Amino acid sequence: MRYSIEGEPLPVVICELDNGEVMITESGAMSWMSPNMKMETTSGGGIGKMFGRALSGESLFLNRYTAENGNGMIAFASSFPGAIRSFEIGPGKEIVAQKSAFLASTAGVSLSTFFQKKIGSGFFGGEGFIMQKLSGNGVVFLEFDGYIKEYELGPGQQMVIDTGYLAAMSSTCQVEVKTVPGVKNMLFGGEGIFNTVLTGPGKIWLQSMPISQMANSLRPFFPTGR
Repeated sequence: MRYSIEGEPLPVVICELDNGEVMITESGAMSWMSPNMKMETTSGGGIGKMFGRALSGESLFLNRYTAENGNGMIAFASSFPGAIRSFEIGPGKEIVAQKSAFLASTAGVSLSTFFQKKIGSGFFGGEGFIMQKLSGNGVVFLEFDGYIKEYELGPGQQMVIDTGYLAAMSSTCQVEVKTVPGVKNMLFGGEGIFNTVLTGPGKIWLQSMPISQMANSLRPFFPTGR
């Protein structure tokens, strides 16, 4: 499989497949393709994985596209201004990403739900606390919101991140959800109640404009219902 990522800040990844090669994607993520691409909708691993995808913000079903009778082409466009990044997944190279980041992958990549150690943080911590883990073998394409800044954390090195700004991290990183200290800071600081603390070693990818932050910024300009 050969690919090119074009057109930021409204990017699209265009994949060129050899005969018989397969791409897996979210339901509705395909943008355009050659007519010899065969689509098949699958559960992607049964009821358990379907439930996990629902928790992480993904659709219940996955689409499987296969190039038949020759080489094929298929394109997947981002749903929000930002970036599409490719990752080589393999043993020791697993990635944990924000929910709804998955765009497409080769057939050997497996998706599963990643929970924090404290399950309550996942449900009450807001965006970014129920995530998805990508493992197996292959190439995966993830879509992130806004500009992406990458950091390499050394062993024990930490980064404190506001809710929602964590786009992805190496699976070797440790993540902890902490409340903002002080009641006054929680109520009047304007930074929310929770922060994410990441501890290395590993890489982290931070996004400058989470879609949830964009929605909050635009909300005052929407007319209220009567």
